[in-house]
Amino acid sequence: METLKNLRIALDTGQFSSEELVRQIYSQLDKGPDYNAFISLTPELALAQARAADQRIANKTQGLLTGLPIGHKDLFCTQGIRTTCASKMLENFISPYNATLVEKLAQAGMCTIGKMNMDEFAMGSFNEYSYFGPVNNPWDSKRAPGGSSGGSAAAVAGGLIPATTGTDTGGSIRQPAALCGITGLKPTYGRVSRFGMIAFASSLDCGGPLARTAEDCAMLLQEMAGFDPRDSTSIQKDVPNYLLHLDHELPKGLKIGRIPAFQNRHLSQHIQGQFDQVFRQFEHLGAEIIDIELPHLDLGLSVYYILAPAEASSNLARFDGIRYGHRVKNAKTLEELYERSRQEGFGEEVQRRIMIGSFVLSSQGYDAYYLQAQKVRRLIAEDFAKAFKQVDAIICPSAPDIAPPIGESKDDPIKAYLSDIFTLPINLAGLPSLALPCGFHQGLPLGFQIIGNAFDEKKLLQLGHQYQQVTDFHLARPKES
Repeated sequence: METLKNLRIALDTGQFSSEELVRQIYSQLDKGPDYNAFISLTPELALAQARAADQRIANKTQGLLTGLPIGHKDLFCTQGIRTTCASKMLENFISPYNATLVEKLAQAGMCTIGKMNMDEFAMGSFNEYSYFGPVNNPWDSKRAPGGSSGGSAAAVAGGLIPATTGTDTGGSIRQPAALCGITGLKPTYGRVSRFGMIAFASSLDCGGPLARTAEDCAMLLQEMAGFDPRDSTSIQKDVPNYLLHLDHELPKGLKIGRIPAFQNRHLSQHIQGQFDQVFRQFEHLGAEIIDIELPHLDLGLSVYYILAPAEASSNLARFDGIRYGHRVKNAKTLEELYERSRQEGFGEEVQRRIMIGSFVLSSQGYDAYYLQAQKVRRLIAEDFAKAFKQVDAIICPSAPDIAPPIGESKDDPIKAYLSDIFTLPINLAGLPSLALPCGFHQGLPLGFQIIGNAFDEKKLLQLGHQYQQVTDFHLARPKES
């Protein structure tokens, strides 16, 4: 599958129509392999959107994304279409409205191919906790693609679709992007509306794009970003032209931070050299590499796994078998209805996090854990703020190792939590981060991330684009695709 940029050129020059492109995608999905990346396909909607897009193209009124295909992570509400969160609890839920992100991309003329598989309620690191089964990594079908946006990443990496949407609560765009060898962007908290995004942890959740290149991510963010009065956490801030300076040389005096102590402690030794090469490449591009310290970064994992479950236990309390979602039959009491509906409707990882969250919000856990975690969260944000007075961006790995075998994280949940060590602190600070492929080990992709100051996505996309102009890791394709 071509990049969005190349498909845009092909549509505008009449090489094929949007309807032909959409039909080709569904034909390919019928032939497989599909990696179990989709939960639902929406051919009627996609073909109707494609015909409308072709009319706009014929009338010369098309926009940046008109007629291009997209897949949505299955926690973005889509009007008249199943929105399951990969859970038995919402297996048959039909949303009565569109999420703002879905609405914006539809208005831009994109064609919704389907809804992407994910970890249930976005809780998981490797996309193994889905009611609809695990997603396979296109580079090795016996390995996980990363999570929770694993279906979104696998579909792009496997050439099924050029771009998808995902969400990132603690690394759920960047980690699967790294393990699948594609590009993914976690925007600044508040840059993309959360309205219609079924919540996991409301103070951490961010919607963003996954695609082949930084340029494609810039195209998507251009339409996704913007203030939304329906979202109380949306920031009323102008959206810059993310594509304007992508091809410009990096500014002179650019300083990029490196966190050697953090990286050396948590990165697998056999892949250290690949990440050292990333810094050398940016030095060749004219950047100065500066070693920095973020004293509280190691506490990010502990803080996240207190705060995120606490918010999850509160957000998921609405799923009680009464108003919507899974409801057991023949319950004799209201308490039994609640208990059995939630026991049957939620999977093991969701139940585990609800229990953790309920404990840290209880009278015996609130002061000892929740309040202390909030204080340390502030310290982590302050560490980043001080660092950005010294540097323009920070680079570190996206994941500590290559994609693990499917099933490994279920056997050792703590090891799975540790795999998010590089991504969680960025969510706690609310900062933007761009994940990019940077090499291979044992035939499997490796990725790194560029972290920016708040609302500095434009700089990150330029840095990522310039890196991809002098490397070819983003051009590699799995043999199966």
